[in-house]
Amino acid sequence: METHSYFPVPPGVGMEENFLSLDDILLSHERLPSRTECTFPRLGFLEKSSDSRDIQEGTKMEMPLFLAKGLYERKRRVVSVELPKVYKEGWRTVFNADPTVVDLHKMGPYYYGLGSQLLHFDSPENPEIAQAVLQVSTAHKHLYPLISLSHCSLHYPPLAGSSGVINFGC
Repeated sequence: METHSYFPVPPGVGMEENFLSLDDILLSHERLPSRTECTFPRLGFLEKSSDSRDIQEGTKMEMPLFLAKGLYERKRRVVSVELPKVYKEGWRTVFNADPTVVDLHKMGPYYYGLGSQLLHFDSPENPEIAQAVLQVSTAHKHLYPLISLSHCSLHYPPLAGSSGVINFGC
């Protein structure tokens, strides 16, 4: 019987967030490439590459998802968010060819969650991003039984059941 020091809370689904979920908290700290659309007075200390006292309009910087969502407004442009490289057209082409060959964990541990959160920002590529995330999700879902079985075979010795069928102890 497993015991946890905390009660695991599942992450939010789609564009919804669950602030009690550790996965959602970590997801909200994923950094997004962004550009300021106005001057931020007396916040220059946040931009390490500049000695200026202010963050100037047009400054490119990375900011956490929670801050980008808070500063992003459709009516008044304060900040614009650029797509991370794994969601750009080049990677979507790779995913269209064969989504199972890409190690998503290396590309970012929150590929699905961050992809759905990117839909908050107005981008002409939103339909393609949603399609790519869905396509990769369904392709990887078909591989899950094989991955699970290979994981079990590495960690548990095969057990012969009474029927002679090999059981990996999973």
